[in-house]
Amino acid sequence: MSFSDLFDNEFKNRNKGHFAAIVRVALSDGEITSEEKDFLDKLAIRLEISNEEYEEILENPAKYPVNPPVLHVHRLERLYDLARMVYADHILGPKQKQILTRFTLALGFTPSNAGYIVDKALSLLVLNVDLDTFIYEMKNMYK
Repeated sequence: MSFSDLFDNEFKNRNKGHFAAIVRVALSDGEITSEEKDFLDKLAIRLEISNEEYEEILENPAKYPVNPPVLHVHRLERLYDLARMVYADHILGPKQKQILTRFTLALGFTPSNAGYIVDKALSLLVLNVDLDTFIYEMKNMYK
């Protein structure tokens, strides 16, 4: 196995774990709504999850290890990606704030700050900020 194959496998496994964690969040209320299913469909494409992997993960998301971001900056990066997908596609409609709050909590942000974090993230996306600006603004939102 070459070094690049090892890197590709690690990246692919991380994406599957990330996707499985989001599926768990979507299933946390007992079902996946049609809006959540549409979101998961698009997310699977962006994370390069094959149809077979997609079905397997939906069937048993607990089978895949959760790779929670340890560093705050990595949580912000994932939040940026998820928030952009939720905001840009408007798939979730009026539920976008609710589902993004659930994702925020799953990423390890505290419940007491989740609403504020979601509001700030969405307001930054309205301004069409890039990742670096998003991270800077999110890190400095308490100052």
